[in-house]
Amino acid sequence: MTDLNEYLLQKRTALYARKARVEAGELGLAPLKANVSAEGRSGVRRIRIRDFQVVSDSPPDFVGYNLGPSSPELQLGVLGSCLTHSFLIQAAAQQVPLESLDVEISAVIDARAGHPAHADVPVYPQNLDYTVRIVSPASEEQITKLHAAVERFCPILNLLRTPQSITGRVELTAPDTATSKAA
Repeated sequence: MTDLNEYLLQKRTALYARKARVEAGELGLAPLKANVSAEGRSGVRRIRIRDFQVVSDSPPDFVGYNLGPSSPELQLGVLGSCLTHSFLIQAAAQQVPLESLDVEISAVIDARAGHPAHADVPVYPQNLDYTVRIVSPASEEQITKLHAAVERFCPILNLLRTPQSITGRVELTAPDTATSKAA
């Protein structure tokens, strides 16, 4: 496995190659898709993205088997992953050397959320906070510039900060009565 600075050199080369492909009109909008299904007695959620699978579940006190992180926990992980990758991309672009990089995300969620007696309690993580720990010979000025670029370009950070238009629909399918009668 290469060290982080070797990776940053490879990332910088990839950034230039991608930029050339964008300028040539070869890259544009890229569709993203995830499929999630509830399964079994616990309602475990299987998240499928491309050829990957992640399991999300509830803790036992909320009728789960604790087979994986909850949706709010996954959201923190997604933000942490995006921030980490954004720091790497910007470090490569700005030629900022990094010996190590660690991002920690924290938030709170009110356990009363969703309970009818507490209808005013938000049902989502709140007070998100991230801490980035960097070991680098770079100057404080370089790191400040790096952080500012990440704040501008991190897709998930900006998704969370920017109001979005989200549409949803439900498609209802009745159970197959022929299968039900045969069983």
